[in-house]
Amino acid sequence: MKIDVKHIQKRGKAGWRYRRKIPEELRTILGKREHLVPLGTTEQEALKKYPRVHAEAEKLLSDAVKRVHGPAPTEWGHFRDGITAARKIGFRQDRDLPSPAGVETDTDWQARLKAVEKLALKYLPNFESIGDDDDVPEFLPTEADTALAQALLLNPSGIPAPTLEDAKRLYLKERVGDDETKQMELERVFKLVREALGKDRKLGSIKREDAKEVRDHMLDGRKASSVDRYLNVIRAVFNHAIREFDLAGVTNPFMNLEAAPKDKAEPDKDKRRPFTLDEVTAITARIMSHAKEDLQHIWITLNGTGCRLAEVSGLRVADVHLDQPTPHITVEWHDDRRIKNKVSRRNVPLIGHALEAAKEAVKAAGNARMLFPAYGRPRGPASASAALGKHVRACVADPKATTHSLRHLMKDRLRLAGVTKSDQDIVLGHSSGSVGEDYGGDDARLEVARRALEKALATLAKPIS
Repeated sequence: MKIDVKHIQKRGKAGWRYRRKIPEELRTILGKREHLVPLGTTEQEALKKYPRVHAEAEKLLSDAVKRVHGPAPTEWGHFRDGITAARKIGFRQDRDLPSPAGVETDTDWQARLKAVEKLALKYLPNFESIGDDDDVPEFLPTEADTALAQALLLNPSGIPAPTLEDAKRLYLKERVGDDETKQMELERVFKLVREALGKDRKLGSIKREDAKEVRDHMLDGRKASSVDRYLNVIRAVFNHAIREFDLAGVTNPFMNLEAAPKDKAEPDKDKRRPFTLDEVTAITARIMSHAKEDLQHIWITLNGTGCRLAEVSGLRVADVHLDQPTPHITVEWHDDRRIKNKVSRRNVPLIGHALEAAKEAVKAAGNARMLFPAYGRPRGPASASAALGKHVRACVADPKATTHSLRHLMKDRLRLAGVTKSDQDIVLGHSSGSVGEDYGGDDARLEVARRALEKALATLAKPIS
């Protein structure tokens, strides 16, 4: 028997193999010129393995194409792209269909028909030579050309309804942008949504019961607090889509949907607790003797400022101001690090050990742009958290005590030192909800923060548990 199947090759005594050339545009993505898979020493083995190997190769190439060109457009996406393509060649949508009597004299409509005919001729080169009695050959225009033709004819079949996938892509483009962490979270959340609903759904067809199905699916093996965070993402995407797609009459079925009732949910104050001073002393001693130098600097800075881990690990060398009357770091949004919200943007004084750690970190960074190059990158804060977390757990078994507990400890130190709530917010980058928090200059805020931190760090009393 002779095998006559695509991409199979006989190699003498070596047997059979699957051999497929990689298109040139995909070679950089896949890192090879050919896809080779052994199929066995006999024809029977080769035929048995071929369907699975071929399917895997098809998926490999399909995924690579998506990485090069992005995901395939949805029905709404084609509709939108068609309108854009029509506009580029001079045809807009803001007009009505002509009346039957006015078709012949409507110059714009006649130009549209000519443009559609030109599109058709791409697939029927001899269109004009086909007689009335001839069979018209079948042709399959691309989806892009079909969408353009529909737009030129003012979309006689109507406007397609946007789906969850359309909502996700719009949110990704207009709200998430280049933030890789949020991109991954969005993909993770909507993968669970697709699993729960079974397929992509039109936004207007999703009801409360569907939303509950999504929530219950997410709760399988996940904490209620994580699911509530995922539901917040879905709510934001849905609300954005309703507004931007002008979906009159469509309501968000995920509104007020919770993973656990509030009376059963774990109170926020019980999710994490502050370190005790004894615990901080033990963890610091371990980090100083076991951790790398950059982690030592990060830990000491966290302990002396009350900053979030991402705020410190994402610092640039330019954010450290050592030659100012009040040495400080500037926490702000930049390309390599996102901050939590507007009030998180602030200047934080460097005092005592934190100041010494900052000096050593700047010296160690040399000509690098980032103060901590190993962690000043996407997912860098997660890596720093994991690395510091090992040292924390070696000293403290309580799972409610984490690296973030340093921030809770600073909050308690500020309280015990008698620092006012508004001044605590300036140090920690918390919002007071007051209009007044937007008033005042940076120098005054920095001086307020310096006085508050000096009081807090001088406080030796143990924090409230």
